[in-house]
Amino acid sequence: MIEIIVISMLTGFFAGFLGGLFGIGGGLIIVPVLLVLFKHQGFEQEIIMIIAVATSLASVIFTAIASSLAHHRLGTLNWDKALQMVPGIVIGVLSGAMLAELLASNWLETVYAIFLIMVGLQMAFQLEPKQGSVKKSGVLDFVASWVIGLVSSLVGIGGGSLTVPYLVSCRYPMRNAVAISSACGIPIALAGALSYLVLGWKAEGLPAWSLGYIYLPAFVGIVLLSMPAARLGAKWAYKLPAKHLKRYFSLLIFFMAAKLLFQ
Repeated sequence: MIEIIVISMLTGFFAGFLGGLFGIGGGLIIVPVLLVLFKHQGFEQEIIMIIAVATSLASVIFTAIASSLAHHRLGTLNWDKALQMVPGIVIGVLSGAMLAELLASNWLETVYAIFLIMVGLQMAFQLEPKQGSVKKSGVLDFVASWVIGLVSSLVGIGGGSLTVPYLVSCRYPMRNAVAISSACGIPIALAGALSYLVLGWKAEGLPAWSLGYIYLPAFVGIVLLSMPAARLGAKWAYKLPAKHLKRYFSLLIFFMAAKLLFQ
């Protein structure tokens, strides 16, 4: 138990710091580390990935709230747009959680590996979303929000890597897109955590101290250090060559993806 909490705290620190430094979601770090940790602890193979995803989403709740409040104070958060996306997000998250429970653990790991490769390519080649000309549409908002919620709940992230490009294509300035994305991370994390809690309430083979599919010792350890580390990373983003470091970090992402695909 102590080993799990300590490793989770370190994971939370690095996930928060790198999230603040690069502007990426902590799930990119949290899920792979938890997967290795849970395998080492001998958790049931068939549910090991869904536990990692659920625990990651639960930890995102607090960082998403803190980030949203910071953007709100800066006056960059368009709450109306964020609220418009909530219905699609919630339905997408519920769909993704139910799909994740149906998928075998190795298939869920494959989905996550593909997502890692996409993010790694974006970081390696410094691909930034460009201002688009997509017109405002309630239907398009719902469909995009549904996809964002679905993918986010499958891979255990707050959805920023998907939400920001969509909002930029809808002609929102980057800083506003990032702010709205942070607010969208709240319903993604809340709906995801609650979905996995309910779906896993009577699941067999769960380790002790689980709340549904959420593993509480790892969740507590991650939350303890992720928020202060995120603030520290944001400060260092102005002092370190973050763009160059992203390319090196993409190599780690590709390694994690390869490990999941070819283990």
